[in-house]
Amino acid sequence: MAYKRTICRLGRWGDWDPDSWDDGYWTAFSHGKDDQTATADKRKWSGVAGVQYQQHIDASGWLGKNTFNALCYALVPEGFIHEGEHAMDSVAVEMINDAWEQFQGHEPAEPEGTVREAALDLARTQLGYKESPAGSNQNKYGSWYGMNGQPWCAMFVTWCFENNGHGPSPSFVKGSKYAYVPYIVQDGRNNKNGLTTVDVDQVKPSDLVCYDWSWDGEYDHIGLFEKWVGPSTFNAIEGNTSTSNNSNGGEVMRRTRTLGQQGTVFVRVAEP
Repeated sequence: MAYKRTICRLGRWGDWDPDSWDDGYWTAFSHGKDDQTATADKRKWSGVAGVQYQQHIDASGWLGKNTFNALCYALVPEGFIHEGEHAMDSVAVEMINDAWEQFQGHEPAEPEGTVREAALDLARTQLGYKESPAGSNQNKYGSWYGMNGQPWCAMFVTWCFENNGHGPSPSFVKGSKYAYVPYIVQDGRNNKNGLTTVDVDQVKPSDLVCYDWSWDGEYDHIGLFEKWVGPSTFNAIEGNTSTSNNSNGGEVMRRTRTLGQQGTVFVRVAEP
């Protein structure tokens, strides 16, 4: 509720009606709604992600230390009620102080590295895992996700990002995001759910790599980029693949891929 007061006072979310707000952290608050009428010089983001974009913070829509610190110092912009005042008003400060007192400021210890790095490290530990029986799509990743028996390359990636011991990723949700590769590409291109596409010369280990085998615009398969092994050749850790079936081979493998042999899109996952 404190964050909703603050974001609303900044003019980035909703009408000022605290009595009508609930305490849920919903998508409409984290990402708001795109303003399709905005002029070219105005960013279309709103909600928490809008504030993050303005403050040059990874616009994931998820609150973290950097966003909290930015909100502590943010001022209400010109043209809004209470312009020039701190966006985090005294009521919000009191709420946050109460929360601090209740939870004693305890936070989980943070492992070294990033969620992305931890996801790639976990993926490496799964090399050689096979579905059973062969050809069934029965596997532990689909069982965990809640869609066992279905093609599971995207569910494998989701599992790696959600079970790596570093903390869940803001982009993936068990049973909801993601089991279908085209949705990952679509959200990456639209900068949604903490996903964004990256150019080939900016690719880093742990970025997602999505493949369109037939160049028809429908992305068929996904893995985690590991490293370049040649000018246009790279290794990736992929689930549900084999040397005889790229997209439904039933095993976690390290595959060597070459740009130009298929449509390839790289997608970066935001940190919490």
